Amino acid sequence: MASFAAQFDAPYYDLQEKNKDKWAAEDKQIDAKLAALEKRFGKKPNIIYILADDVGWGEMGWQGGGKHRGTPTPELDKMALEGMRFWTAYAEPSCTPTRIAINTGRHPFRTGLLAVLWPGQTDGLSAEEVTVAEVLSEAGYNTAMWGKWHLGDEPEHAPENQGYDYAYYGLWNGAPHGWQGSYELYADQPSSWKSMWYDFPGEEEYKKRTGIDLSVAGYVGRKGEGRKPIEGPAGKPGPDTQETFEAESIKQITAYIKDKAKDDKPFFIYWATYTQQLQGSKAHHKDKYVDKVNPQASEMAAHNAHVRQLLNTLKAEGIAENTLVVWISDNGPMYAFYPNSGYSWLKGGKGDILEGGVRVPCFIRWPGHIEPGAVSDRMINLVDIFATIQEMVSGEVLPPDEAAADSYSFFDELIGERDAASVRPHMVVNSVNGTMAIRKGPWSMRC
Repeated sequence: MASFAAQFDAPYYDLQEKNKDKWAAEDKQIDAKLAALEKRFGKKPNIIYILADDVGWGEMGWQGGGKHRGTPTPELDKMALEGMRFWTAYAEPSCTPTRIAINTGRHPFRTGLLAVLWPGQTDGLSAEEVTVAEVLSEAGYNTAMWGKWHLGDEPEHAPENQGYDYAYYGLWNGAPHGWQGSYELYADQPSSWKSMWYDFPGEEEYKKRTGIDLSVAGYVGRKGEGRKPIEGPAGKPGPDTQETFEAESIKQITAYIKDKAKDDKPFFIYWATYTQQLQGSKAHHKDKYVDKVNPQASEMAAHNAHVRQLLNTLKAEGIAENTLVVWISDNGPMYAFYPNSGYSWLKGGKGDILEGGVRVPCFIRWPGHIEPGAVSDRMINLVDIFATIQEMVSGEVLPPDEAAADSYSFFDELIGERDAASVRPHMVVNSVNGTMAIRKGPWSMRC
């Protein structure tokens, strides 16, 4: 499987040469543990990615936020404490670049997709890229995704053509969901309220001027069968798009888990939740401790409840120990519409290459394998999840000329056997305007 990926730099190959014997011995130990697990459950571990949106470092309770800043996250905090919390995890500065990174294990500057994609653009995820869904499909996994795809509008970019057997997905970020409502606020009568997108001319006029049709915001896709528009409020931009979409997503996800729990093949779920993308949750607006001035707080409360449904389903089906669940945010908080906003203890926010823009909350739960209460200060990047999953599934990492050229496995960390030689020595983050940040050890430099 060739992805035309650029290879690692010289330090990687130097480490590889120096540690090849040690790494080979460790691989044998890992292989033995994975073989025992597979023998017990009759298949490889299930894998779930939960990619949240605009949730800052410090937003949740386990990082000092939670109910104290109006975004209670008790179930997410419990999940974090049941697994390993990563205090030095990084993503890309914004939506599309992060989704490129988590799906391909490659930094987005290799693809040219450094900016957020908007309706009508023809850019997107290239068919030449090797995705984690494609790798896991070849390894015998059922693959499915729900949520904000945001990697291109065209069919060739769509998840059903990028390795996913099934996909229930939105095309864009949350902004277009509110455009028409902003227009209607001013259309028929004077309003003393300020709209976030006061200059939107209405969907019909917008289509007339630009040729861009906003009537379909999402699709249901199946590998080899194409896609169909999502019906109802979840598939059309409007004030209830995200809450309806999220409610349907968790309903489908739990049903999918129940259906696949007894399947001979393991499953991989990529859930790119819309939490927190501007719109709120009516169902959770009056929850205890929720900041009613901030719609995103109620959306976070809804997500908190949805994650508990997912974890309860894994437990009820008897597969919690054979399911690794990753939770990570795609970038820092978006302050543009404050107080409708996330939060970070760190300087900067979404779009920045400062710590507040790219350092994000992350935790991984795998009962029976990751010690509860585990804490890691290891520097990881969202691209590293790809190689980590490869090693967990196959016992080895694919060569960089085949897939995931920028990904370092941290599987050793998850099973409590940190190998200092395999720790990521440095990290690069690029912004949309071409500037970058480089971190090495405790030092960070912008250039």
